[in-house]
Amino acid sequence: MLLRFENMLLRCFLMFAAVAAASAETVGVTELAPHVLVFATQTGNVVASVGPDGALLIGTPSASSTPQIESVLAEHTKSPVRYIVIAPEPTAESEGDAGWGKRGAFVVMHEKALERLGGHAMGPSKPLPLRLIQLSVDRPRVAFSEVITFDINGDAIHIVHQPPGFSDADSIVHYHRDSVIYLGEVFPGDGYPLLDPELGCKLDGFLKTLGSWTGPRMRVVPARGSAVTGADVKAFHDMIATVRDRVQRLIDARETEQQIVAQHPAADFDAKWGHGRVSPDAFVREVYTALTAQR
Repeated sequence: MLLRFENMLLRCFLMFAAVAAASAETVGVTELAPHVLVFATQTGNVVASVGPDGALLIGTPSASSTPQIESVLAEHTKSPVRYIVIAPEPTAESEGDAGWGKRGAFVVMHEKALERLGGHAMGPSKPLPLRLIQLSVDRPRVAFSEVITFDINGDAIHIVHQPPGFSDADSIVHYHRDSVIYLGEVFPGDGYPLLDPELGCKLDGFLKTLGSWTGPRMRVVPARGSAVTGADVKAFHDMIATVRDRVQRLIDARETEQQIVAQHPAADFDAKWGHGRVSPDAFVREVYTALTAQR
C-alpha cells in the first residue's frame, strides 16, 4: 500500500514537472551597453538598467520570464533593489506585475493603464482581474501621472507621458547616457501597429510620438524584436502616414469600409510589415475606424 502511494506521488510529481517544463520560457538577453540589457520575453521586450544601484526594468515582462530575468540580474548587480515599470499593453493580454511585487520590487504603471486593471481607483480596492489571479500575479500598486524619473547606475532615465497614441497611457522612456529610447507598443517592431479605440488610441498622437524619435543616432528598442535606429522609426512613421492619407482620400470619395479594404491601400508595405500580430486588412480597418471616429 505504501509503495503504491509513493508511486502515485512520483507520478504526480513527474506530471507537475512536465507541465512546468512545457510552460517554461526561454528569455533572450542582449547587451546594448555595459549597463543596459534587453530581455526578450514572450509578452515583449524589457529594457533594464543594471549596476551598483540595482536594476530598473521597463517594458512588458511575462510572469514566466521573471525567475530567469532575476537570475541574470543577480549576475550584473549585487544590490537587491529592483524597480519595475510596466508599459501599456492590451488589457486582455496583461500579466500585471509579472510576479515582481511578491519578490519585493517597486512596481509602477501609468495611472490610465492601472485603472484598466482595477487599480488607481477612489474608494476600496477593486478585485483583481481573473486573468491575473490565474497567473498568480498582482497588479502594480503605484501609479504615475505625467513624469517619473530615475537616477540610477550613473544614468538619468526619464519616463514621460505622451498624448494618446497606442493608448492613453503611452510614455517614452529615454536612457540619456546611452541614447536609448523605448516607445512600447507605439513602435511594435514586428509589423503593423494595433490601433484599439478601447485603449484610447489616437492616430495623430501615434504619429506625433513616433515623429519625435527619428534621429539616426538614436537606438530604439521596439516592443518586440531587435533594437534599431531612428531611421527605422521614421520609415515606420512614414508608412502609417502614407496609409492614413490613402484611406482618407478614399473616405472623402465616399468609399465604404469594405470597398477601401478591398483596394488594399497598404499593399506595398505588406512585405515588410504585414507578417506581425496585425494583418494588413485589419490594419486598414483600424485606420478607417480611427479616421471616421475623428468626424
